[in-house]
Amino acid sequence: MPSLPCADGPVLATVGRSGRIESWHRGAVAVWHDGAPWFAAGDASAAVVCRSATKPLQALPFLERGLDRQLGLDDAEIAVMCASHDGTAAHVATVRRLLQRGGFSEDQLGCGPHLPFDAATRKQLLASGQEPTRAHNNCSGKHAGFLHLAHACGDAVAQYLAPDNRSQTEVMAAVAAMAGVPAPVERGLDGCGAPTFVLPLQALARAFATLVAPRDLPAARAAACQRIVGAAGRAPEMLAGRTRLCAALLRTAPGRMFAKNGAEGVYAVGLSPDPRRQRCPGAVGIAVKVFDGQTRGYEPVVVDLLRHLGCFGDAVPAALQPFWVQPITNTQGVPVGEIRCAVDWSRR
Repeated sequence: MPSLPCADGPVLATVGRSGRIESWHRGAVAVWHDGAPWFAAGDASAAVVCRSATKPLQALPFLERGLDRQLGLDDAEIAVMCASHDGTAAHVATVRRLLQRGGFSEDQLGCGPHLPFDAATRKQLLASGQEPTRAHNNCSGKHAGFLHLAHACGDAVAQYLAPDNRSQTEVMAAVAAMAGVPAPVERGLDGCGAPTFVLPLQALARAFATLVAPRDLPAARAAACQRIVGAAGRAPEMLAGRTRLCAALLRTAPGRMFAKNGAEGVYAVGLSPDPRRQRCPGAVGIAVKVFDGQTRGYEPVVVDLLRHLGCFGDAVPAALQPFWVQPITNTQGVPVGEIRCAVDWSRR
């Protein structure tokens, strides 16, 4: 077995109960600002399996080739290509519409079926006796985009996930360029069967800063970045789901923020330049890795860091407060504790 990396990282979030710290989440945070590393908590150079956090970067070759214009894609379809979606009826319908634009069938998706993440949709599906389909897979939008890209590149569509075909080589090159690392990038196999990327946490932060402020990129790539950020800002629920942190963040600053989760405790945020953030007016990229892989370990950290950077003015918006300080209740609904960020950003 490989050795554990960064096992002694700083405590990012604590779980309290009855006035005591019951447990905690260690990890690392990297912040990129105005074209350079700005600060970090823990080891920002540590290599991280980025999982779904790179989905917007993986969508860039599709847009650079102008496939969105050729196919007449709307904002929802572009957002769902970058999504880890909840599998609601709206998500599934959007994925199927995206497939139909190229004459593809759901059976051609290389991701396996799983139950919807959305609780109400999952309950309804089970109650009806239906089985989940491949379109319910949270990565189905990415796979639909990959099918179109493989066809445009002349790849065998049945082999669209092969890491060495032309389309996936273009995807890898785009990820490497956005992250500022040399290609080829180390890759593994994601849960959906697609290639996933291993990047230094700082490089992931850099990629998201570039995504929201692509001023020094070639024109086609800059336009692709702007299209992704704009589409997700106009269709935030398509990027994840109505109750998820990604959608809540995008609703606070549509077109000026992009946020994306990855499995196993990875989260990345890009902030476009904004002079109202006196502490960091330039483009900002944030990447977080929680070592135990828990979502609850990064959500309070992300919101509290954005608060520290001046993204919310005087107060954290009401829609983000449940992510910022997360209440813990017992089975009677009585509050017994909370999960909150443990990092003192003023000392960074």
